[in-house]
Amino acid sequence: MNRGQALQLVRNKVENENLVCHMRAAEAIMGALAKRLGGDEERWRLAGLLHDLDVEETADNMHAHGVLTVQWLREAGLDDEEVLHAILAHNAANGSSVESQMDRALFACDCLTGLVTAAALIRPEKRLAPVELKSLKKRFKEPSFAKGARREDIMTCSELGLELEEFLAIGLQAMKEVADELGL
Repeated sequence: MNRGQALQLVRNKVENENLVCHMRAAEAIMGALAKRLGGDEERWRLAGLLHDLDVEETADNMHAHGVLTVQWLREAGLDDEEVLHAILAHNAANGSSVESQMDRALFACDCLTGLVTAAALIRPEKRLAPVELKSLKKRFKEPSFAKGARREDIMTCSELGLELEEFLAIGLQAMKEVADELGL
């Protein structure tokens, strides 16, 4: 499955535009992490783009989140087991475990997208361009800011061999590079 096919699948399955933006942000961060960590950029980006494909369908049953996505992707012809496992593993509620670097990267970056987005949206211009790493680090330390961005999940970046500051910087820069696509 190439990116065009994956994006078409996202458009067919996901109605909420904010969710689509989250998935595209995860795609960008996963690509940047692949470059930094020596992963296959195309495959890592695919995992980021497709990871929440079923979230609207499984919102009332998080135990099924990821499982349905993998089923749909297999039906669509995706047979990359590492990508499929990363999608499963980003949601601990379905019983999957984080094992590979790709799994760890997706798990850690999933919540980072929300933190970075919130940091942009509190600015008067509601854009990513003026958001600085210093500000993002400060917001990370504020538990009441972007409450849904689970800090403990983001901090698992250490399992990738990345310090928090570098991980935040990678995520912020990756999202800035696709800011127009994200409406930020």
